[in-house]
Amino acid sequence: MLRRALRLGLGPGLLGRGLGTHREGSTLAWDGKVSEIKKKIQSILPGGAWSPLCDTSHLPPEHSDVVIVGGGVLGLSVAYWLKRLEKQQGAIRVLVVERDHTYSQASTVLSVGGIRQQFSLPENIQLSLFSVEFLRNINEYLAVVDDPPLDLQFNPSGYLFLASEEGATIMENNVKVQRPTHFSRQEGAKVCLMSPEQLQKKFPWINTEGVALASYGLENEGWFDPWCLLQGLRRKVQSMGVLFCHGEVTRFVSSSNHMETTSGEKVTLRRIHEVHVKVDRSQEYQPVECAIVVIAAGAWSGQIAELAGIGKGPPGTLQGTRLPVEPRKRYVYLWHCPQGPGLEAPLVADPSGAYFRREGLGNNYLGGYSPTEEEEPDPGNLEVDHDFFQEKVWPHLARRVPAFETLKVRRAWAGYYDYNTFDQNGVVGPHPLVVNMYFATGFSGHGLQQAPAVGRAVAEVMLEGRFQTIDLSPFLFSRFYLGEKAQEHCII
Repeated sequence: MLRRALRLGLGPGLLGRGLGTHREGSTLAWDGKVSEIKKKIQSILPGGAWSPLCDTSHLPPEHSDVVIVGGGVLGLSVAYWLKRLEKQQGAIRVLVVERDHTYSQASTVLSVGGIRQQFSLPENIQLSLFSVEFLRNINEYLAVVDDPPLDLQFNPSGYLFLASEEGATIMENNVKVQRPTHFSRQEGAKVCLMSPEQLQKKFPWINTEGVALASYGLENEGWFDPWCLLQGLRRKVQSMGVLFCHGEVTRFVSSSNHMETTSGEKVTLRRIHEVHVKVDRSQEYQPVECAIVVIAAGAWSGQIAELAGIGKGPPGTLQGTRLPVEPRKRYVYLWHCPQGPGLEAPLVADPSGAYFRREGLGNNYLGGYSPTEEEEPDPGNLEVDHDFFQEKVWPHLARRVPAFETLKVRRAWAGYYDYNTFDQNGVVGPHPLVVNMYFATGFSGHGLQQAPAVGRAVAEVMLEGRFQTIDLSPFLFSRFYLGEKAQEHCII
């Protein structure tokens, strides 16, 4: 019975039903009470106007309708769409909590900034199609009065996937899914298949040895400036009234309700009432009373979910099902090669797991390598292993592009994937037992490019109780309990 209910999907949106921040009343009602209390205190105390005894501007508010844990592009996108889709301006109070206010370790700014539609799942293709339209028209969405327009520096040079004999059939099947004829409406990715001969003619700098087939994105694929998107979203949501707090979520306070299904299964539903936030450079915490919590904490989302009690139950039960998102470290190297591929070079993904793209106009290139499970580096820090490049990356690059034999590495850095160990796909929407918790995480390397669409999807579920623009039901949390993988095969 429980499994059947999980497969049936979503119910009415919590915010759409007018759920207030408090159990007794709305946020506006509380603000009115605070105003009256201040007036009474002022009438009793001597002196002039009300002034607080200490500066509390760095603290989060005591009450917020929605608390979003994570201020990267996914969290900011959820905040943006909540404010854009709210029925009445100012109706929803949103707080974003981000512990790394410099974003120095944020996955967003440490990524290579790619966007593509060459995925194996229709949902991922649709997410990226929506997002590329958002990015191409970014100033229609994120413009702020009196601020300069955003320049994402979008470079539409495409993605080029190379397949071995073993992977050629999978690539052909993927392209069938990607093309417009797969979809009921005339949408889809503009992708062409290329033989080794066609590949050599189009890109003569490629060594086609070991390549049986290639797929090349003709439109709406390439790369852009992730920092610009992050700052553009942040600037816009601040102009829309979203609140920010530099701090770390340390605890969730919740209440429980024990129920029994018609088939006799016992289920415990929980609701979070309060989020404790430890403010930056302080040992104290501020409790924030809230109606909804969104986990968009990237690689650390699994840890935040554990704080909320997710997965703390008997093994094999829905209560004992954890959020399988963990940090995976990925290295990015920047090198110079005077005789390397020219301005027409796309982002190239080799069958070995190595990839690269051009960076700027001076024969510089960014790239890396997707490690096997056995090769996964220790995610305990963001130190770069330069031997990894020499042993794992460079041999594949030099084999595929002979000019890279003479490349010189100029610098390197490491960042985190919010890696979903279950099926390498995003987790979107509500938790089935914590009734006011939602997810936007686990995209395993493609969260940046899909953030505009994912933010809208989460906001739609919260406001209306269902996905409207793109049906992301295969990405619900319940699939982990049901064992139903939404496996994505095109992971870089």
